[in-house]
Amino acid sequence: MTIIRCISPVNGEPYAEREALSLEAATAAVARARAAQGAWAALPLDERIARVCAGIEALNAMKDRVVEELAWQMGRPVRFGGEYGGINERAAHMTGIAAEALAPLVTQSDAGFERRIDWVPHGVILVIAPWNYPYMTALNTIVPALVAGNAVVLKHASQTPLVGERLAAAMHAGGVPEAVFQNLILDHATTEGLIRARSFGFVNFTGSVAGGAAIERAAAGTFTATGLELGGKDPGYVMEDADLDWAVDVLMDGAMFNSGQSCCGIERVYVHQRLYDDFVGRSVEWVNRLQLGNPFEAETTLGPMASARFAQIVRDQTAEAVAAGATPLIERQNFPADDGGAYLMPQILTGVDHSMRVMREESFGPVVGIMPVSGDDEALALMNDSDFGLTASLWTADPGRAEAIGRRIETGTVFMNRADYIDPAGAWTGVKDTGRGASMSSLGYRAVTRPRTIHFRKVKP
Repeated sequence: MTIIRCISPVNGEPYAEREALSLEAATAAVARARAAQGAWAALPLDERIARVCAGIEALNAMKDRVVEELAWQMGRPVRFGGEYGGINERAAHMTGIAAEALAPLVTQSDAGFERRIDWVPHGVILVIAPWNYPYMTALNTIVPALVAGNAVVLKHASQTPLVGERLAAAMHAGGVPEAVFQNLILDHATTEGLIRARSFGFVNFTGSVAGGAAIERAAAGTFTATGLELGGKDPGYVMEDADLDWAVDVLMDGAMFNSGQSCCGIERVYVHQRLYDDFVGRSVEWVNRLQLGNPFEAETTLGPMASARFAQIVRDQTAEAVAAGATPLIERQNFPADDGGAYLMPQILTGVDHSMRVMREESFGPVVGIMPVSGDDEALALMNDSDFGLTASLWTADPGRAEAIGRRIETGTVFMNRADYIDPAGAWTGVKDTGRGASMSSLGYRAVTRPRTIHFRKVKP
């Protein structure tokens, strides 16, 4: 028997425990999903949309409970109200475009021929969700998958087991049949066993590079489609004509919000040498205004990281950089709540370079390195000097310049004068070790469906 245990970062004590299903029990659950999927897909599209939207409404009705549970499970301060802004924005957009996104591509429809491409559901889809934005990331795939007529099996992260339970309760309350949307408590071995057994038509995974590699190995030879979003080391580039106050505010928020635990958070910043000193000074002032502490206290803006283990990775990267010559600009005395465990003070590093792990490996915590650059070519070379490519943030008053630079950045999304945001109308995608595939936008529906060609020659009686 395997027990999945959530240790709360708030107090280091067990918060939730669940028994993982055996492979046999999990296989039976997938079989129930497969048996129920056909009837779900046969419902009119408007009916499926209505039930999914009702599920989102039911989730909104749980807000007070959800916000409290998120603080206990992964440390986000309650002042931020959970993830409901993003949940509602993304669900509304994806359900709103469903009819157009799923419409057949008709090439001929007349007395002689019917020729078109239909978009049909894969069948049963596995969603493996992460703990850092546990509702939004899961719903990125759950909403279009259900709307398109799939059954969904959700395996949530061990740090956030209650999230899967709340999502299942909400969707069932909205009218999605219990067999069509199932939250299963699974360990890694059982999850990989199900994938190797060709249990799913599509597997969506959000998490680490190592986790993505494990999914690919499990799927090897099965021809199961996969979507992998594996994180980033996202850069910001502040040009000499940037709005400095706005750049500091957004980039530092992008680096520190959610204790830096965001795949598209800002982890490295390159600043034109004319603005460098001013940018660094204002950034230090900005970060020093953060309040690290208990996520249930109203004044807290920076909660604990999800676990002491994750915080130690950031501490190690920071210490190695300082030992190699980097300068830490945030003083320990300003953040007395740093306990050497999950509560981790924020940090800004200067004197960094790309020989340091903190500038190359994903930190996933509240630390950012800032480097001066002489111009666009140097900044571009540094931005592309990464194994990741999720987003890049450009700061300038010249859209044409941003467009020209953006075309040369190896990334999935190019921002100008903003950062750390998922636009549901844009494809959420990346390159290199960030993974493959796309969610959100109409392409999100392409991921959860497959094309089927209809070619009918009509015979007259």
